[in-house]
Amino acid sequence: MTRRIVPIRQDTASGVQNLSEEGSGLSALLQFERLLSDLSATFVNLPSDQVDQEIERWMGRIGTFLDMKVGTLVQFSADQKRTRFTHTWAADGLEKLPSRPSAASYPWTLDQIRRGNVVQFTNVEELPEEAKMDQQCFREVGSISNISIPLSVGGTVVGALSFSSGFPSEPWPESYLERYRLLGDVFANALMRKRSDKTLQMAFNEIRLLKEQLEVENVYLRQQVRLFRDYEDIIGESQAIQHVLRQVEQVAETDSTVLVQGETGTGKELIASAIHRLSNRRDRVMVKVNCAAIPETLIESELFGREKGAFTGASSREIGRFETAHKGTILLDEVGEFPSQLQSKLLRVLQDWTFERLGSSKTITVDVRVIASTNRDLEKAVQEGSFRPDLYYRLNVFKITVPPLRDRKEDIPALIWWFVSKYAKKMDKTIETIPKQAMTAYQQYRWPGNVRELMNVIERSVILTRGTALDAYVPVEASPASDRELPLEEVERKYIIKTLQIAKWRIRGQNGAAELLGLKPTTLESRMIKLGIRRPK
Repeated sequence: MTRRIVPIRQDTASGVQNLSEEGSGLSALLQFERLLSDLSATFVNLPSDQVDQEIERWMGRIGTFLDMKVGTLVQFSADQKRTRFTHTWAADGLEKLPSRPSAASYPWTLDQIRRGNVVQFTNVEELPEEAKMDQQCFREVGSISNISIPLSVGGTVVGALSFSSGFPSEPWPESYLERYRLLGDVFANALMRKRSDKTLQMAFNEIRLLKEQLEVENVYLRQQVRLFRDYEDIIGESQAIQHVLRQVEQVAETDSTVLVQGETGTGKELIASAIHRLSNRRDRVMVKVNCAAIPETLIESELFGREKGAFTGASSREIGRFETAHKGTILLDEVGEFPSQLQSKLLRVLQDWTFERLGSSKTITVDVRVIASTNRDLEKAVQEGSFRPDLYYRLNVFKITVPPLRDRKEDIPALIWWFVSKYAKKMDKTIETIPKQAMTAYQQYRWPGNVRELMNVIERSVILTRGTALDAYVPVEASPASDRELPLEEVERKYIIKTLQIAKWRIRGQNGAAELLGLKPTTLESRMIKLGIRRPK
Protein backbone atom coordinates (compact mmCIF):
# COMPACT_ATOMS: atom_id res chain seq x y z
CA MET A 1 0.00 0.00 0.00
CA THR A 2 1.35 3.43 -0.99
CA ARG A 3 2.34 5.70 1.88
CA ARG A 4 0.52 9.03 1.91
CA ILE A 5 2.99 11.77 2.75
CA VAL A 6 2.43 15.48 2.08
CA PRO A 7 5.21 17.91 1.19
CA ILE A 8 4.17 20.66 3.63
CA ARG A 9 6.73 21.64 6.25
CA GLN A 10 6.49 23.24 9.69
CA ASP A 11 8.18 26.59 9.14
CA THR A 12 7.10 29.44 11.45
CA ALA A 13 9.35 31.84 9.51
CA SER A 14 7.20 31.44 6.40
CA GLY A 15 3.95 31.15 8.31
CA VAL A 16 3.06 27.76 6.85
CA GLN A 17 1.36 25.40 9.38
CA ASN A 18 0.32 21.77 9.28
CA LEU A 19 -2.92 21.78 7.33
CA SER A 20 -4.45 19.13 9.59
CA GLU A 21 -4.65 21.60 12.48
CA GLU A 22 -8.13 22.86 13.31
CA GLY A 23 -9.06 26.41 12.38
CA SER A 24 -6.24 27.39 10.08
CA GLY A 25 -6.38 23.97 8.39
CA LEU A 26 -10.12 24.29 7.76
CA SER A 27 -9.68 27.81 6.39
CA ALA A 28 -6.88 26.66 4.11
CA LEU A 29 -9.00 23.74 2.90
CA LEU A 30 -11.84 26.08 1.99
CA GLN A 31 -9.39 28.29 0.11
CA PHE A 32 -8.04 25.21 -1.71
CA GLU A 33 -11.60 24.19 -2.69
CA ARG A 34 -12.31 27.69 -3.98
CA LEU A 35 -9.10 27.55 -5.99
CA LEU A 36 -10.11 24.21 -7.50
CA SER A 37 -13.57 25.60 -8.29
CA ASP A 38 -12.05 28.52 -10.17
CA LEU A 39 -9.67 26.12 -11.94
CA SER A 40 -12.54 23.87 -13.05
CA ALA A 41 -14.49 26.85 -14.35
CA THR A 42 -11.46 27.98 -16.37
CA PHE A 43 -11.15 24.65 -18.19
CA VAL A 44 -14.83 24.30 -19.05
CA ASN A 45 -15.09 24.80 -22.83
CA LEU A 46 -11.50 26.10 -22.95
CA PRO A 47 -10.25 26.14 -26.58
CA SER A 48 -7.69 23.38 -27.13
CA ASP A 49 -5.03 25.84 -28.30
CA GLN A 50 -5.09 27.50 -24.83
CA VAL A 51 -4.87 24.32 -22.74
CA ASP A 52 -1.07 24.23 -22.39
CA GLN A 53 -0.82 27.88 -21.37
CA GLU A 54 -3.57 27.55 -18.75
CA ILE A 55 -2.16 24.33 -17.30
CA GLU A 56 1.20 25.96 -16.59
CA ARG A 57 -0.50 29.07 -15.20
CA TRP A 58 -2.61 26.99 -12.82
CA MET A 59 0.33 24.79 -11.86
CA GLY A 60 1.93 28.02 -10.65
CA ARG A 61 -1.13 29.07 -8.62
CA ILE A 62 -1.54 25.61 -7.05
CA GLY A 63 2.17 25.25 -6.35
CA THR A 64 2.32 28.69 -4.72
CA PHE A 65 -0.74 27.99 -2.58
CA LEU A 66 0.76 24.69 -1.36
CA ASP A 67 4.13 26.34 -0.75
CA MET A 68 5.80 24.02 -3.30
CA LYS A 69 8.84 25.01 -5.32
CA VAL A 70 8.74 22.99 -8.55
CA GLY A 71 5.96 21.33 -10.58
CA THR A 72 6.05 19.00 -13.58
CA LEU A 73 3.46 17.30 -15.76
CA VAL A 74 4.25 14.08 -17.62
CA GLN A 75 2.24 12.59 -20.48
CA PHE A 76 2.30 8.98 -21.68
CA SER A 77 1.82 7.81 -25.25
CA ALA A 78 -1.31 5.79 -26.05
CA ASP A 79 0.60 2.52 -25.52
CA GLN A 80 2.26 3.97 -22.36
CA LYS A 81 5.69 3.01 -23.66
CA ARG A 82 6.89 6.57 -24.32
CA THR A 83 6.99 9.43 -21.80
CA ARG A 84 7.19 13.19 -22.37
CA PHE A 85 7.67 15.93 -19.75
CA THR A 86 5.36 18.51 -21.34
CA HIS A 87 4.73 21.17 -18.66
CA THR A 88 6.95 22.63 -15.92
CA TRP A 89 6.67 25.35 -13.27
CA ALA A 90 9.06 26.81 -10.70
CA ALA A 91 8.59 29.33 -7.90
CA ASP A 92 9.99 32.82 -8.34
CA GLY A 93 13.75 32.91 -8.16
CA LEU A 94 14.10 29.21 -9.00
CA GLU A 95 14.97 27.59 -12.31
CA LYS A 96 12.48 25.23 -13.95
CA LEU A 97 13.43 21.62 -14.36
CA PRO A 98 14.62 20.83 -17.89
CA SER A 99 11.62 20.81 -20.21
CA ARG A 100 12.42 17.30 -21.37
CA PRO A 101 14.30 15.40 -18.64
CA SER A 102 14.93 11.75 -19.34
CA ALA A 103 12.04 9.50 -18.33
CA ALA A 104 14.60 6.73 -17.88
CA SER A 105 15.88 8.60 -14.82
CA TYR A 106 12.72 7.79 -12.83
CA PRO A 107 11.87 4.16 -13.68
CA TRP A 108 10.39 3.17 -10.30
CA THR A 109 8.29 6.32 -9.94
CA LEU A 110 6.82 6.08 -13.44
CA ASP A 111 6.12 2.38 -13.01
CA GLN A 112 4.12 3.14 -9.87
CA ILE A 113 2.23 5.91 -11.69
CA ARG A 114 1.37 3.57 -14.60
CA ARG A 115 -0.10 1.18 -12.02
CA GLY A 116 -2.35 4.00 -10.76
CA ASN A 117 -0.51 4.52 -7.47
CA VAL A 118 0.24 7.82 -5.75
CA VAL A 119 3.97 8.33 -5.10
CA GLN A 120 4.82 10.42 -2.01
CA PHE A 121 7.79 10.90 0.24
CA THR A 122 8.51 13.34 3.07
CA ASN A 123 12.23 12.87 2.59
CA VAL A 124 13.98 11.50 -0.45
CA GLU A 125 16.07 9.25 1.82
CA GLU A 126 12.93 7.26 2.63
CA LEU A 127 12.53 5.87 -0.90
CA PRO A 128 12.78 2.05 -1.06
CA GLU A 129 15.86 0.13 -2.21
CA GLU A 130 14.40 -0.53 -5.68
CA ALA A 131 14.09 3.24 -6.26
CA LYS A 132 17.81 4.05 -5.94
CA MET A 133 18.06 5.56 -9.44
CA ASP A 134 14.98 7.72 -8.79
CA GLN A 135 16.43 8.75 -5.42
CA GLN A 136 19.69 9.92 -7.01
CA CYS A 137 17.87 11.91 -9.71
CA PHE A 138 15.54 13.56 -7.18
CA ARG A 139 18.58 14.61 -5.15
CA GLU A 140 20.27 16.09 -8.24
CA VAL A 141 17.28 18.36 -8.98
CA GLY A 142 16.83 19.32 -5.31
CA SER A 143 13.57 17.45 -4.64
CA ILE A 144 13.67 16.54 -0.94
CA SER A 145 9.92 15.89 -0.69
CA ASN A 146 7.49 15.11 -3.48
CA ILE A 147 4.00 14.01 -4.36
CA SER A 148 3.06 12.58 -7.77
CA ILE A 149 -0.45 11.51 -8.71
CA PRO A 150 -1.62 9.62 -11.80
CA LEU A 151 -3.65 11.54 -14.37
CA SER A 152 -6.46 9.23 -15.42
CA VAL A 153 -9.26 9.42 -17.98
CA GLY A 154 -11.84 6.66 -18.03
CA GLY A 155 -9.64 4.41 -15.92
CA THR A 156 -6.63 4.81 -18.22
CA VAL A 157 -3.50 6.49 -16.87
CA VAL A 158 -2.42 9.17 -19.35
CA GLY A 159 0.27 10.93 -17.31
CA ALA A 160 1.33 12.26 -13.91
CA LEU A 161 1.29 15.57 -12.03
CA SER A 162 4.11 16.20 -9.52
CA PHE A 163 5.04 18.93 -7.07
CA SER A 164 8.34 19.00 -5.16
CA SER A 165 9.94 20.99 -2.39
CA GLY A 166 13.50 21.41 -1.20
CA PHE A 167 12.45 20.75 2.44
CA PRO A 168 11.13 17.75 4.35
CA SER A 169 7.32 17.72 4.72
CA GLU A 170 4.43 16.49 6.85
CA PRO A 171 1.81 13.95 5.72
CA TRP A 172 -0.99 15.22 3.52
CA PRO A 173 -4.45 15.17 5.12
CA GLU A 174 -6.82 12.80 3.32
CA SER A 175 -9.11 15.72 2.43
CA TYR A 176 -6.29 17.43 0.52
CA LEU A 177 -5.29 14.26 -1.24
CA GLU A 178 -8.83 13.77 -2.54
CA ARG A 179 -8.90 17.31 -3.90
CA TYR A 180 -5.45 16.93 -5.36
CA ARG A 181 -6.82 14.01 -7.37
CA LEU A 182 -9.66 16.24 -8.60
CA LEU A 183 -7.05 18.72 -9.79
CA GLY A 184 -5.35 15.93 -11.72
CA ASP A 185 -8.68 14.86 -13.27
CA VAL A 186 -9.29 18.38 -14.59
CA PHE A 187 -5.83 18.55 -16.16
CA ALA A 188 -6.11 15.02 -17.57
CA ASN A 189 -9.46 15.69 -19.25
CA ALA A 190 -8.24 18.98 -20.67
CA LEU A 191 -5.16 17.30 -22.15
CA MET A 192 -7.20 14.44 -23.60
CA ARG A 193 -9.68 16.90 -25.10
CA LYS A 194 -6.77 18.75 -26.70
CA ARG A 195 -5.30 15.49 -27.98
CA SER A 196 -8.70 14.41 -29.33
CA ASP A 197 -9.23 17.77 -31.03
CA LYS A 198 -5.82 17.52 -32.67
CA THR A 199 -6.48 13.93 -33.79
CA LEU A 200 -9.94 14.91 -35.05
CA GLN A 201 -8.55 17.85 -37.00
CA MET A 202 -5.85 15.66 -38.54
CA ALA A 203 -8.53 13.10 -39.41
CA PHE A 204 -10.71 15.79 -41.03
CA ASN A 205 -7.73 17.00 -43.08
CA GLU A 206 -6.87 13.45 -44.09
CA ILE A 207 -10.48 12.72 -45.04
CA ARG A 208 -10.64 15.88 -47.12
CA LEU A 209 -7.41 15.01 -48.94
CA LEU A 210 -8.46 11.38 -49.40
CA LYS A 211 -11.86 12.41 -50.71
CA GLU A 212 -10.26 14.66 -53.30
CA GLN A 213 -7.68 12.02 -54.19
CA LEU A 214 -10.23 9.19 -54.39
CA GLU A 215 -12.43 11.24 -56.69
CA VAL A 216 -9.48 11.61 -59.05
CA GLU A 217 -8.49 7.96 -58.59
CA ASN A 218 -11.99 6.77 -59.51
CA VAL A 219 -11.91 8.77 -62.72
CA TYR A 220 -8.39 7.58 -63.44
CA LEU A 221 -9.23 3.92 -62.80
CA ARG A 222 -12.25 4.09 -65.09
CA GLN A 223 -10.01 5.49 -67.80
CA GLN A 224 -7.14 3.07 -67.14
CA VAL A 225 -9.03 -0.24 -66.75
CA ARG A 226 -6.94 -1.58 -69.65
CA LEU A 227 -3.84 -1.68 -67.42
CA PHE A 228 -4.64 -5.24 -66.36
CA ARG A 229 -6.85 -6.56 -69.15
CA ASP A 230 -4.25 -8.70 -70.93
CA TYR A 231 -2.21 -10.14 -68.08
CA GLU A 232 -3.28 -11.70 -64.82
CA ASP A 233 0.09 -13.19 -63.91
CA ILE A 234 3.62 -13.68 -65.11
CA ILE A 235 3.97 -16.94 -67.07
CA GLY A 236 7.28 -18.78 -67.26
CA GLU A 237 9.73 -21.01 -65.45
CA SER A 238 12.91 -20.25 -67.37
CA GLN A 239 15.98 -19.17 -65.45
CA ALA A 240 15.80 -15.78 -67.15
CA ILE A 241 12.27 -14.98 -65.96
CA GLN A 242 12.84 -16.53 -62.52
CA HIS A 243 15.81 -14.20 -62.05
CA VAL A 244 13.54 -11.25 -62.83
CA LEU A 245 10.93 -12.48 -60.34
CA ARG A 246 13.56 -12.79 -57.61
CA GLN A 247 14.55 -9.18 -58.28
CA VAL A 248 10.88 -8.15 -58.06
CA GLU A 249 10.56 -9.82 -54.65
CA GLN A 250 13.77 -8.19 -53.42
CA VAL A 251 12.77 -4.64 -54.27
CA ALA A 252 8.97 -4.75 -53.87
CA GLU A 253 8.82 -4.20 -50.10
CA THR A 254 11.14 -1.18 -50.28
CA ASP A 255 10.23 2.29 -51.50
CA SER A 256 13.26 2.43 -53.81
CA THR A 257 12.93 3.74 -57.35
CA VAL A 258 12.99 0.95 -59.95
CA LEU A 259 14.08 1.17 -63.60
CA VAL A 260 12.56 -1.59 -65.76
CA GLN A 261 14.32 -2.01 -69.10
CA GLY A 262 13.49 -4.30 -71.98
CA GLU A 263 12.47 -4.50 -75.61
CA THR A 264 8.97 -3.55 -76.74
CA GLY A 265 6.44 -6.21 -75.81
CA THR A 266 8.49 -7.99 -73.14
CA GLY A 267 6.02 -7.18 -70.33
CA LYS A 268 7.69 -4.27 -68.56
CA GLU A 269 4.34 -2.94 -67.41
CA LEU A 270 3.47 -6.35 -66.02
CA ILE A 271 6.69 -6.38 -63.99
CA ALA A 272 5.86 -2.90 -62.65
CA SER A 273 2.37 -4.08 -61.65
CA ALA A 274 3.89 -7.09 -59.85
CA ILE A 275 6.21 -4.79 -57.86
CA HIS A 276 3.23 -2.65 -56.84
CA ARG A 277 1.06 -5.65 -55.88
CA LEU A 278 3.81 -7.04 -53.63
CA SER A 279 4.61 -3.66 -52.03
CA ASN A 280 3.25 -2.02 -48.89
CA ARG A 281 1.37 0.36 -51.21
CA ARG A 282 -0.74 -2.40 -52.75
CA ASP A 283 -3.99 -0.97 -51.35
CA ARG A 284 -3.49 2.32 -53.16
CA VAL A 285 -3.63 3.08 -56.85
CA MET A 286 -0.80 2.55 -59.33
CA VAL A 287 -0.94 5.44 -61.79
CA LYS A 288 0.48 4.88 -65.28
CA VAL A 289 1.88 7.72 -67.36
CA ASN A 290 2.92 7.00 -70.94
CA CYS A 291 5.55 9.68 -71.45
CA ALA A 292 5.65 9.04 -75.19
CA ALA A 293 1.89 9.37 -75.71
CA ILE A 294 1.31 12.75 -74.00
CA PRO A 295 2.12 15.86 -76.07
CA GLU A 296 5.08 17.86 -74.76
CA THR A 297 2.84 20.89 -74.25
CA LEU A 298 0.56 18.97 -71.88
CA ILE A 299 2.87 16.60 -70.01
CA GLU A 300 3.76 19.13 -67.29
CA SER A 301 0.13 19.76 -66.35
CA GLU A 302 -0.65 16.03 -66.61
CA LEU A 303 2.12 15.12 -64.17
CA PHE A 304 2.08 18.05 -61.77
CA GLY A 305 -1.43 19.49 -62.14
CA ARG A 306 -2.60 22.97 -62.98
CA GLU A 307 -4.54 25.86 -61.53
CA LYS A 308 -7.55 27.43 -63.19
CA GLY A 309 -6.35 29.90 -65.82
CA ALA A 310 -2.81 28.51 -65.89
CA PHE A 311 -2.97 28.57 -69.69
CA THR A 312 -5.52 29.14 -72.43
CA GLY A 313 -8.23 26.52 -72.10
CA ALA A 314 -7.47 25.68 -68.45
CA SER A 315 -11.01 26.36 -67.24
CA SER A 316 -10.72 24.42 -64.00
CA ARG A 317 -8.21 23.32 -61.39
CA GLU A 318 -6.87 19.79 -61.85
CA ILE A 319 -4.49 17.78 -59.71
CA GLY A 320 -1.76 15.90 -61.54
CA ARG A 321 -0.74 12.26 -61.71
CA PHE A 322 1.83 12.62 -58.91
CA GLU A 323 -0.84 13.90 -56.51
CA THR A 324 -3.22 11.16 -57.63
CA ALA A 325 -0.51 8.60 -56.83
CA HIS A 326 0.11 9.99 -53.30
CA LYS A 327 0.80 7.04 -50.94
CA GLY A 328 0.75 4.78 -54.01
CA THR A 329 2.92 4.07 -57.07
CA ILE A 330 3.48 5.92 -60.31
CA LEU A 331 4.75 4.17 -63.45
CA LEU A 332 6.60 6.47 -65.86
CA ASP A 333 6.31 4.31 -68.96
CA GLU A 334 8.70 5.08 -71.83
CA VAL A 335 10.58 7.51 -69.59
CA GLY A 336 13.30 7.71 -72.23
CA GLU A 337 10.92 9.93 -74.23
CA PHE A 338 10.50 12.43 -71.38
CA PRO A 339 10.93 15.99 -72.75
CA SER A 340 14.41 17.38 -72.03
CA GLN A 341 13.05 20.76 -70.87
CA LEU A 342 11.05 19.08 -68.06
CA GLN A 343 13.67 16.60 -66.92
CA SER A 344 14.97 19.02 -64.27
CA LYS A 345 11.50 19.29 -62.71
CA LEU A 346 11.15 15.50 -62.63
CA LEU A 347 14.60 15.29 -61.05
CA ARG A 348 13.47 17.67 -58.28
CA VAL A 349 10.48 15.46 -57.49
CA LEU A 350 12.74 12.42 -57.23
CA GLN A 351 15.13 14.32 -54.95
CA ASP A 352 12.78 15.95 -52.42
CA TRP A 353 9.24 14.90 -53.54
CA THR A 354 8.07 18.48 -54.01
CA PHE A 355 6.72 20.42 -56.98
CA GLU A 356 4.31 23.23 -57.88
CA ARG A 357 1.20 22.98 -59.98
CA LEU A 358 1.32 24.85 -63.26
CA GLY A 359 0.20 28.41 -62.54
CA SER A 360 0.80 28.19 -58.76
CA SER A 361 3.67 29.06 -56.44
CA LYS A 362 2.46 26.76 -53.63
CA THR A 363 4.82 23.85 -53.03
CA ILE A 364 3.18 20.43 -52.81
CA THR A 365 4.82 17.43 -51.11
CA VAL A 366 3.95 13.86 -52.09
CA ASP A 367 4.83 10.36 -50.97
CA VAL A 368 5.08 8.29 -54.15
CA ARG A 369 6.92 5.12 -55.18
CA VAL A 370 8.37 5.66 -58.69
CA ILE A 371 8.83 2.90 -61.25
CA ALA A 372 10.20 3.91 -64.66
CA SER A 373 10.27 1.74 -67.77
CA THR A 374 11.92 2.14 -71.14
CA ASN A 375 12.94 0.24 -74.25
CA ARG A 376 15.71 2.74 -74.94
CA ASP A 377 19.35 2.50 -73.95
CA LEU A 378 19.39 5.36 -71.43
CA GLU A 379 23.16 5.20 -71.00
CA LYS A 380 23.53 5.84 -74.72
CA ALA A 381 20.94 8.65 -74.48
CA VAL A 382 23.02 10.23 -71.69
CA GLN A 383 26.14 10.04 -73.85
CA GLU A 384 24.26 11.63 -76.76
CA GLY A 385 23.03 14.45 -74.51
CA SER A 386 19.28 13.76 -74.88
CA PHE A 387 18.87 12.54 -71.28
CA ARG A 388 20.18 14.18 -68.12
CA PRO A 389 22.83 12.05 -66.39
CA ASP A 390 21.68 13.09 -62.88
CA LEU A 391 18.10 12.07 -63.72
CA TYR A 392 19.35 8.74 -65.06
CA TYR A 393 21.25 8.05 -61.83
CA ARG A 394 18.14 8.92 -59.79
CA LEU A 395 16.02 6.49 -61.82
CA ASN A 396 18.66 3.77 -61.95
CA VAL A 397 18.55 2.88 -58.24
CA PHE A 398 17.47 -0.71 -58.87
CA LYS A 399 17.49 -1.92 -62.48
CA ILE A 400 15.47 -4.88 -63.73
CA THR A 401 16.08 -6.03 -67.30
CA VAL A 402 13.20 -8.04 -68.75
CA PRO A 403 14.58 -10.68 -71.16
CA PRO A 404 13.27 -10.85 -74.74
CA LEU A 405 11.19 -13.89 -75.65
CA ARG A 406 13.98 -15.32 -77.83
CA ASP A 407 16.09 -15.68 -74.66
CA ARG A 408 13.40 -17.66 -72.84
CA LYS A 409 12.20 -20.08 -75.50
CA GLU A 410 11.42 -22.73 -72.89
CA ASP A 411 8.59 -20.47 -71.67
CA ILE A 412 6.92 -20.29 -75.10
CA PRO A 413 4.76 -23.48 -74.77
CA ALA A 414 3.34 -22.33 -71.41
CA LEU A 415 2.65 -18.85 -72.78
CA ILE A 416 0.97 -20.30 -75.88
CA TRP A 417 -1.34 -22.56 -73.86
CA TRP A 418 -2.20 -19.66 -71.54
CA PHE A 419 -3.21 -17.43 -74.47
CA VAL A 420 -5.01 -20.31 -76.23
CA SER A 421 -7.09 -20.95 -73.10
CA LYS A 422 -7.85 -17.26 -72.70
CA TYR A 423 -9.00 -16.61 -76.26
CA ALA A 424 -10.75 -19.95 -76.67
CA LYS A 425 -12.87 -19.18 -73.62
CA LYS A 426 -13.54 -15.67 -74.90
CA MET A 427 -14.64 -17.02 -78.30
CA ASP A 428 -16.55 -19.99 -76.82
CA LYS A 429 -14.30 -22.58 -78.50
CA THR A 430 -12.76 -25.83 -77.26
CA ILE A 431 -9.12 -26.31 -78.26
CA GLU A 432 -7.46 -29.45 -76.93
CA THR A 433 -4.29 -29.87 -78.98
CA ILE A 434 -1.59 -27.88 -80.69
CA PRO A 435 0.26 -29.54 -83.60
CA LYS A 436 3.83 -30.45 -82.67
CA GLN A 437 5.17 -28.86 -85.84
CA ALA A 438 3.43 -25.61 -84.96
CA MET A 439 4.87 -25.59 -81.46
CA THR A 440 8.33 -26.27 -82.89
CA ALA A 441 7.93 -23.43 -85.37
CA TYR A 442 6.80 -21.09 -82.61
CA GLN A 443 9.90 -21.91 -80.57
CA GLN A 444 12.20 -21.39 -83.55
CA TYR A 445 10.73 -18.02 -84.49
CA ARG A 446 12.66 -15.05 -83.04
CA TRP A 447 9.59 -13.02 -81.97
CA PRO A 448 10.83 -9.48 -82.58
CA GLY A 449 7.60 -8.19 -80.97
CA ASN A 450 8.14 -10.49 -77.97
CA VAL A 451 5.20 -11.58 -75.78
CA ARG A 452 2.86 -8.99 -77.25
CA GLU A 453 3.45 -10.37 -80.75
CA LEU A 454 2.96 -13.94 -79.49
CA MET A 455 -0.32 -12.94 -77.88
CA ASN A 456 -1.59 -11.40 -81.13
CA VAL A 457 -0.46 -14.44 -83.18
CA ILE A 458 -2.30 -16.86 -80.87
CA GLU A 459 -5.44 -14.72 -80.92
CA ARG A 460 -5.38 -14.85 -84.73
CA SER A 461 -4.81 -18.62 -84.65
CA VAL A 462 -7.79 -19.16 -82.33
CA ILE A 463 -9.95 -17.09 -84.68
CA LEU A 464 -8.90 -19.36 -87.58
CA THR A 465 -9.49 -22.59 -85.64
CA ARG A 466 -12.63 -24.61 -86.49
CA GLY A 467 -11.99 -27.88 -84.66
CA THR A 468 -10.34 -28.93 -81.39
CA ALA A 469 -6.78 -28.67 -82.77
CA LEU A 470 -5.28 -25.19 -83.04
CA ASP A 471 -5.11 -23.99 -86.64
CA ALA A 472 -1.75 -22.40 -85.98
CA TYR A 473 -0.74 -19.30 -87.82
CA VAL A 474 3.06 -19.06 -87.83
CA PRO A 475 4.73 -15.78 -88.77
CA VAL A 476 7.29 -15.93 -91.55
CA GLU A 477 10.61 -14.43 -90.57
CA ALA A 478 11.96 -12.19 -93.31
CA SER A 479 15.06 -13.67 -94.97
CA PRO A 480 17.88 -11.77 -96.60
CA ALA A 481 17.80 -11.56 -100.41
CA SER A 482 20.85 -13.81 -100.65
CA ASP A 483 18.94 -16.61 -98.84
CA ARG A 484 16.06 -16.40 -101.30
CA GLU A 485 18.49 -17.03 -104.14
CA LEU A 486 20.04 -20.17 -102.56
CA PRO A 487 19.21 -23.70 -103.81
CA LEU A 488 16.60 -25.58 -101.72
CA GLU A 489 19.22 -28.01 -100.42
CA GLU A 490 21.38 -25.15 -99.07
CA VAL A 491 18.36 -23.54 -97.41
CA GLU A 492 17.59 -26.89 -95.74
CA ARG A 493 21.22 -27.21 -94.61
CA LYS A 494 21.19 -23.73 -93.00
CA TYR A 495 17.85 -24.41 -91.33
CA ILE A 496 19.08 -27.68 -89.78
CA ILE A 497 22.30 -26.04 -88.56
CA LYS A 498 20.31 -23.23 -86.98
CA THR A 499 18.06 -25.75 -85.21
CA LEU A 500 21.09 -27.73 -83.99
CA GLN A 501 22.58 -24.55 -82.59
CA ILE A 502 19.33 -23.83 -80.73
CA ALA A 503 19.43 -27.38 -79.31
CA LYS A 504 23.14 -26.96 -78.51
CA TRP A 505 23.92 -29.73 -81.03
CA ARG A 506 21.91 -32.29 -79.08
CA ILE A 507 20.00 -34.50 -81.52
CA ARG A 508 18.01 -36.86 -79.31
CA GLY A 509 15.78 -36.41 -76.31
CA GLN A 510 13.41 -33.70 -75.15
CA ASN A 511 14.04 -30.36 -76.90
CA GLY A 512 16.67 -32.07 -79.05
CA ALA A 513 17.07 -30.98 -82.66
CA ALA A 514 15.14 -33.98 -83.97
CA GLU A 515 12.14 -33.17 -81.79
CA LEU A 516 12.27 -29.47 -82.74
CA LEU A 517 12.31 -30.39 -86.43
CA GLY A 518 9.60 -33.03 -86.05
CA LEU A 519 11.93 -35.78 -87.37
CA LYS A 520 13.14 -39.13 -86.11
CA PRO A 521 16.70 -38.92 -84.75
CA THR A 522 17.89 -41.45 -87.33
CA THR A 523 16.31 -39.44 -90.16
CA LEU A 524 18.00 -36.25 -88.95
CA GLU A 525 21.36 -38.00 -88.67
CA SER A 526 20.98 -39.24 -92.30
CA ARG A 527 20.15 -35.73 -93.51
CA MET A 528 23.18 -34.35 -91.67
CA ILE A 529 25.48 -36.88 -93.37
CA LYS A 530 23.96 -36.11 -96.78
CA LEU A 531 24.30 -32.35 -96.32
CA GLY A 532 27.79 -32.58 -94.80
CA ILE A 533 26.77 -31.13 -91.45
CA ARG A 534 29.22 -31.75 -88.61
CA ARG A 535 29.39 -30.37 -85.11
CA PRO A 536 32.20 -27.80 -84.87
CA LYS A 537 35.10 -28.75 -82.62
